Amino acid sequence: MKSKWFKTLTVGMAVMVTAAGLAGCGSSSANTAAAGSSAGEASDTSGGALSGKLSLAGSTSMEKLCEAMSESFMEKYPDVTVTVEYTGSSAGIESLAGGSVDIGNASRKLEDDEKSKGIVENTVAIDGIAVITDKENSVANLTKEQLADVYTGKITNWSELGGEDEKVVVIGREAGSGTRGAFEELLEVEDACQYAQELDSTGGVLAKTASTPGAIGYISLDAADETIQKISINDVEATEENILAGDYLLSRPFVMATKGEISEQSELVRAWFDYIESEEGKDVVSDVGLILPQ
Repeated sequence: MKSKWFKTLTVGMAVMVTAAGLAGCGSSSANTAAAGSSAGEASDTSGGALSGKLSLAGSTSMEKLCEAMSESFMEKYPDVTVTVEYTGSSAGIESLAGGSVDIGNASRKLEDDEKSKGIVENTVAIDGIAVITDKENSVANLTKEQLADVYTGKITNWSELGGEDEKVVVIGREAGSGTRGAFEELLEVEDACQYAQELDSTGGVLAKTASTPGAIGYISLDAADETIQKISINDVEATEENILAGDYLLSRPFVMATKGEISEQSELVRAWFDYIESEEGKDVVSDVGLILPQ
């Protein structure tokens, strides 16, 4: 099925982020909407404004985008309530297939078995996956083969890569994570990684890598900050320019999936995607550090 490339604006609303720990599995940042209305149901107020409830669930990597989109969308449509749960890509698609949410967020391409259930892949942005280490690490570049050997346990000490005599601490995401799935597929190491720790959020990987000597991890490019250093792959830095040019190895789509085509969705869901395609929506995507599809 052909992917649709859209721009991402995060329809902001009451996204209650459970920051109870950087590694809380299946954490929900959703805020609950008023009981009584069904998800995705839209109605017109006396003034003709859009109203109702919209529900999303899925990738934790898409949290920054969804938060920003929700806020921007709610400013435009103050009578709309949006809830977002950050449960992981696979869980989000399962929720969509089961009819409990209107949109399933996935930080990877959809699998064939998911598409066979009538799930449609709507790509709204492009994200790069940054490989990161603690700031004291002297290694600044790895080849694809070296990175694969690190994650599969063939290389266990940074001295083997021209660095200090220090054990490599391999950190990654939990099974079912879109970031992990994309990383392992792009690196061609599916089901072969030897993780020292598997964390269930982007923030968890960022914090653990920053605070652990010898650590290496992977996160969404937009989440990278000054607490860590980014590692170049094959002498190519993880930047927007390099990703759009097709030069950087690790990049993946941010998908807001629907059950059926967008044209078949409720008025509220259609309005959400219309907003994503608007100039306001494109600004939101860019502002959170993601890349606009070409």
